[in-house]
Amino acid sequence: MAFELPALPYAFNALEPYIDALTMEIHHDRHHAAYVNNLNAAIKDTEADKLSIEQILAQVSKYPVAVRNNGGGHWNHSFFWKLLKVNNGQGPSGELLKAIEKAFGSVDKMKEEFNKAAVGRFGSGWAWLVVHDGTLVITSTPNQDCPLMDIADVKGTPILGLDVWEHAYYLKYQNKRPDYVNNFWNVVNWDQVADNYNQALKK
Repeated sequence: MAFELPALPYAFNALEPYIDALTMEIHHDRHHAAYVNNLNAAIKDTEADKLSIEQILAQVSKYPVAVRNNGGGHWNHSFFWKLLKVNNGQGPSGELLKAIEKAFGSVDKMKEEFNKAAVGRFGSGWAWLVVHDGTLVITSTPNQDCPLMDIADVKGTPILGLDVWEHAYYLKYQNKRPDYVNNFWNVVNWDQVADNYNQALKK
């Protein structure tokens, strides 16, 4: 069962001026596509070929590094695309807002901690807001690892994630990762994050 590259749910330029169209095109059509192709090659004719991507990640330690890197790359990016939408200042609300305030004190404090995880991740990786034992926590992972993996330092269900690989921002921001991270908050699809949160609580 070969995995497929999901279509972007919006045009390449939909996130302008915060994320430029060329970056989105290269990021999706080349980088994500490569993860899908390489994952399919890595699992062909193996037991993993019959599993969902979540089942693979849950036991990724038993597979070759190519499955870990490309499987993580496929899941992370499929998750990431859905998180993005120019929000015109909208923030979290409802039960998600209550959970953020309970865990961090305020939305601003959560953003501050998330930014620290994103900017502080050495080299390539991701920052995450996850549900861990029913509570929201912030963590980061190297490369294409994610909190769904059995090898993750902090395991949980991601509800928000940010790609801090250079390919995600370098055309527009060059080496200014903090600027990219700060602008990320202008394109968070809080409705999707809230839905992710509600689904995570059911697990």
